[in-house]
Amino acid sequence: MTEVDSTIVASTWTRPLQPPAKIPDKADIVIIGGGIVGVSTAWFLAKQGIKVVVCEKGHIAGEQSGRNWGWVRVQGRDTREIPMMLESQRIWDTLEQETGEDVGFVRRGCYFTARSRKELESIDTWLGIADEYGIESRVLSAGEIRKHLGDSPVNWHGALYTEADGRAEPHKAVPAIARAAERAGATLLTSCAVRGLETSGGSVSAVVTEHGTIRTATTLCAAGAWSALFCRSLGIALPQLKVRGTVARTAACENVLDGNVFDELLGIRRRQDGGYTIAHGTIIKHPITPSTLRWSIKFIPALLQELKVLRLSIGREFLEEWRMPKRWELDEVTPFEQTRVLDPDPDPGVLRGIRKNLDKMFPQLAATPIVESWAGMIEMTPDVVPVFSDVPKLPGFYIATGLSGHGFGLGPGAGKALAGMLTGTDTGIDLKPLRYGRFFDGSPIRPQSSI
Repeated sequence: MTEVDSTIVASTWTRPLQPPAKIPDKADIVIIGGGIVGVSTAWFLAKQGIKVVVCEKGHIAGEQSGRNWGWVRVQGRDTREIPMMLESQRIWDTLEQETGEDVGFVRRGCYFTARSRKELESIDTWLGIADEYGIESRVLSAGEIRKHLGDSPVNWHGALYTEADGRAEPHKAVPAIARAAERAGATLLTSCAVRGLETSGGSVSAVVTEHGTIRTATTLCAAGAWSALFCRSLGIALPQLKVRGTVARTAACENVLDGNVFDELLGIRRRQDGGYTIAHGTIIKHPITPSTLRWSIKFIPALLQELKVLRLSIGREFLEEWRMPKRWELDEVTPFEQTRVLDPDPDPGVLRGIRKNLDKMFPQLAATPIVESWAGMIEMTPDVVPVFSDVPKLPGFYIATGLSGHGFGLGPGAGKALAGMLTGTDTGIDLKPLRYGRFFDGSPIRPQSSI
């Protein structure tokens, strides 16, 4: 696998496709999807001597894993994710040493700002959770936050702050983990879409790709925004919707902030190249599709939670999903081959808002140009935490999807936990709260955190 340009984020998904010259006849485990969860799982499996193959229809980190904000935070997370996230941060600490590559990881702190006493009280509830898990978070006063963030004209009432949280560079880190997995013995196949599965006696017996068949008894679907479609082709219902996030980066500029800040105006973090990765703080866009209608009841709690920031639209995405086949023959070209990379356009209105809000929040950066922008489709579940689980109706088939915008930082820890799930090894991370069946067994759907 070749390296990508160290400055252009989009080089991860715009470079030429590299189909495999050949594929293995068999594997112990096949992973569908080359995002951070898929390649991290492959890395941990390969280090155990497991013969693992990753099949990616496009590029490694070509979709949301290469397009996210790059935050590595435990602050504000759902309690079901916290043990895995703490383990993930420990892995991030040694990732450069273990992979032998620069991934841009540093711990520079995370701030959730508050504009009023009411907002400050709402984020103050995190302190009890933090204390339970041994996380050193604290609330900063208005005076303290100015010492941390400088003299912004924004009138902050205070902020929640976790010093140990950090950041990394997604377009560098995910390919680095993938190369480490290859060096450990994993096989990574790009431009290699999985069309479906073969079964024997009701269990998985092979993965059918566009380039041929790989015999295996165990398959993990880590296909991000494509997971629900793949599962549906197998007769497996997976509640999943997508939201579009628009992100940009600035040129190298004055260092006004060295950590991560989430504010109603802006999500912003310092980049390794001396610029900033920036996104709008209060706009989440969801294009309505037939899946929205299909799963609307299960998503009501999450939609109500995001009501103030959610922007709904209906257009070509509805028709595209409506026309998309739900089943196909395994010798046919599939939707996964027709769209190698899910590459939505950044929203012009959101970009204008990002520019305006950056100038308002940090006026000293008003002359700093935005040099690149992109968008990604974030897959979310009804309770805004992932599904890491087997599927009882199809033995040998597992799901790892629905990271809901939290997946980059969680990725290495998720990889370790999933490798344990697939091999029956105890990693000390409880995945029962993330089981597939929670959406169908009457369990209450209660989102704890935001997208």
